[in-house]
Amino acid sequence: MKSLIIIFIVLVSSQINSQTLPQGFSYVSEIDATIKKELRYSTSNNFIGQPIDGYIKDSLIISTPAAKALKKIQTKLMLSGLSLKIFDAYRPQQAVDHFVRWAEAVNDTLMKQYYYPDVKKLDLFRRGFIASKSGHTRGSTVDLSIVDVKTNKELDMGSSYDFFGEASHPFFKNITPNQKKNRMLLRNIMIKNGFIPYDNEWWHFTLKEEPYPTTYFNFTIE
Repeated sequence: MKSLIIIFIVLVSSQINSQTLPQGFSYVSEIDATIKKELRYSTSNNFIGQPIDGYIKDSLIISTPAAKALKKIQTKLMLSGLSLKIFDAYRPQQAVDHFVRWAEAVNDTLMKQYYYPDVKKLDLFRRGFIASKSGHTRGSTVDLSIVDVKTNKELDMGSSYDFFGEASHPFFKNITPNQKKNRMLLRNIMIKNGFIPYDNEWWHFTLKEEPYPTTYFNFTIE
């Protein structure tokens, strides 16, 4: 009976991640199942207010070297009762194209009060929040935060994920000492394990030795 249960679990797991990924990519859950996720672009809980093109399932995909680096970080954080929480990893080019179309539709401001209350939509390109090409599409960029394992609450970073404004700059001054400490905890552990931070967003990191630095992929997330 026990062997049958194990076989059943394996079969179910294989059905959850049934997509055949391009060589060099992995499901994060298959590298480290303890890493938490909230893939917002597969839902309406994002700055556009609807599911984004290319996000068919709630699955986190990233280059295998990046996934292995995240596993090392997760192992260290878990020793302190903390965990990574990933909001986005690999992003297909069709999703980026969706962002661009939305940014050009200046009257579509459904989620403005939550994500960009102090920024004009026309300025999102100029200020680097929206671009026609994204490091995520190369497969080794990740958006993430840290959560307390016991409470399952995110550490207070001083601004929410995908908040378009100065408050999201990693070294924004008008936040509390504890918020700064939390940002530096994330930043330092990511840098020490081979990731490069992004100037505009405390949550955004790219693997320094990314395997596909000039390739922009467009396979769907399933």
